[in-house]
Amino acid sequence: MAEYKFPGLFEPVRLGGTLFRNRIFSSPQDTYRLTGENFLDDDATAFYEVKALGGFASVCLGDFMVDSLAGHSHPFQLRGDDVKGRVSLTKTLNAITRHGAVAAVELNHAGGNGGVLYEFNGQYTADAGSGGEGFIFGVSDGEHNGTPVRAMDEAWIERLISRYAEAAAFARKCGAGMITIHGGHGWLLAQFMSRSANRRKDGWGGSLKNRMRFPVAVVKAVRDAVGAATPIEIRISGAEHIPGGYDIDEGVRIAKALDGLVDLIHVSAGHHENDAASMITHPTMFLPDGVNVKYAAAVKKRVKTPVATVGALTDPAHMEEILRSGQADVVQLGRQTLADPDLPAKARSGREDEVNQCLRCLTCFSASTTSGIFYCATNPVIGRERDALYAAPVRKRRKVLVAGGGVAGMQAALTAVRMGHEVILCEKESVLGGVLLCESDVPFKKKLMKYIERQAHLISQSPIRVQLGTAVTPKIAGSIAPDAIIAALGAGPLLPKIPGIGRAVMAEDVYRDISKVGFEVCIIGGGLVGLELGIHLAQHGRNVTVVEMAASTLVSGAEMTTSERISRPEAIDAGANIVHGIALAQEIKKLGNMKILTGTKALSILQRSLRVAGPDGAAYELDAGSVVCAAGRKPLAEETAALSRCAPEFYQVGDCLAAKNIQAATQAAYQAARDIGRL
Repeated sequence: MAEYKFPGLFEPVRLGGTLFRNRIFSSPQDTYRLTGENFLDDDATAFYEVKALGGFASVCLGDFMVDSLAGHSHPFQLRGDDVKGRVSLTKTLNAITRHGAVAAVELNHAGGNGGVLYEFNGQYTADAGSGGEGFIFGVSDGEHNGTPVRAMDEAWIERLISRYAEAAAFARKCGAGMITIHGGHGWLLAQFMSRSANRRKDGWGGSLKNRMRFPVAVVKAVRDAVGAATPIEIRISGAEHIPGGYDIDEGVRIAKALDGLVDLIHVSAGHHENDAASMITHPTMFLPDGVNVKYAAAVKKRVKTPVATVGALTDPAHMEEILRSGQADVVQLGRQTLADPDLPAKARSGREDEVNQCLRCLTCFSASTTSGIFYCATNPVIGRERDALYAAPVRKRRKVLVAGGGVAGMQAALTAVRMGHEVILCEKESVLGGVLLCESDVPFKKKLMKYIERQAHLISQSPIRVQLGTAVTPKIAGSIAPDAIIAALGAGPLLPKIPGIGRAVMAEDVYRDISKVGFEVCIIGGGLVGLELGIHLAQHGRNVTVVEMAASTLVSGAEMTTSERISRPEAIDAGANIVHGIALAQEIKKLGNMKILTGTKALSILQRSLRVAGPDGAAYELDAGSVVCAAGRKPLAEETAALSRCAPEFYQVGDCLAAKNIQAATQAAYQAARDIGRL
């Protein structure tokens, strides 16, 4: 097993349902490189992509403004509530995730510190070009830069809570793997939290509980919008450092109010609207390294939720000590990602002496203010990221171990050998192909089987050394001594925790042998696996009922009766591939012996029936000679994490990172193999 100088930094960390490849995150950063409609352009995409390429576990897009009407503080901020930004956002998030990083989006609203606002109900807000008397919607009545601030009423507060949830759902749909909520630096949520800013006399102000009512409501709404598995991070100021502002004791109390509601508490400090406090948020060269770590350390002592620290962190050895001493669970870097986007990759491979440490000279902030582009005093690549991404890199031949011979593993091995590397591909089963081989007898999956056969044939004709019947363990990896590991271990079935689950048959087992089920079949899980299996069984004469807990995203389950849900297969949700969803619906309609119950929860499996609860909560039983579990798949995260220290370079692709689809698996595998040996 490889020895690392910084084992703490490169210990994977689980937040929510996601395993992050290390504990070095790129903190939220915005960019002025936007289109005229405030959408990301190609340069902006490259700005974030180089950080993912450099090995950061998460890369966060900053200032995703939840309300275009009255939420912006300056003109160059993303519009998080405009569906026209879907293409550019999806492209950018994909550029991050294809390098193995988790893409995050930071939801924000300027509140009483807004400045670019638009017409609403015939009244003009604070837009200099409006020619009318303007106002800003804020927490309390007041003034900002000469513009009146009007306290939000209940309706406006509820509207904004919904806007946060909608922006989170939009970001998630576009590919965000984590949602970050900005609750610090004097913006809207921080204004509610702050005793100095929040002067309300109603239930949204006064006591800490009341002041936290809005932030907590936002967090809960976002959770409802993105689900339990999607990690939620909240960024707070541990202390405001403004006259009348709160100190670290209050910061700890704020963090405790959020404890357990989020998956990561990101502790910063300072306030955007005060110059002195802003220079604490963004420490200058006159302050020591890690000057703000103490705020995270104080919070970590009092909460159970993992804690991140940020501010003036440039040295991997220092970051390792912060984690080792228990002051934080995650380190987040801002300007350092500009000085050297490759810091994680260099530190992991023992080349920390090559890290270009940030001078904290603030050239980057100055350049972005005056020109709209981040430039770095010591890194000429910043501002020209596309050149670095697409220039032909110098490659060095590496010994590459690919762990897993499914779709992702085969693609990774083929790409790696084409790049000139020595490749060893290990698969625990006796053949290549992975879990999808269970569908080999499904008529409508013939093309998929041909694809798998083709990939296996190409591997057999290449110099790839294939070891079948070999499950990769740290011991096996140690005997091979690779320079790089691509973990493509896949996922296992996810079992719902309900009485009688042992009576269920797994979906992949039914695919392999249809005789395992009888004439009346209930399938738990209405995702793509359950729907396609249902069609396969219905084509073979079974009567099939698919039970799906979620309401359809195409037709709301709350708006449909049980009979309507059965008779309207177009209500199914086939995930991102909506055209395939239409094809599935048409096939189900044609078959006539397959029903879909959305908004219905499986309660228990009985001897000859499945007990469920409908959308109204009423329980009843469905005839079921056989019950099939197709409730999703769980990444083999622990097995993957065990391999993370077995080679200087480590990549995780496919379902062992997150159970997705073939496109995501092959794209991530292709990119990982291309990234090997880059430094």
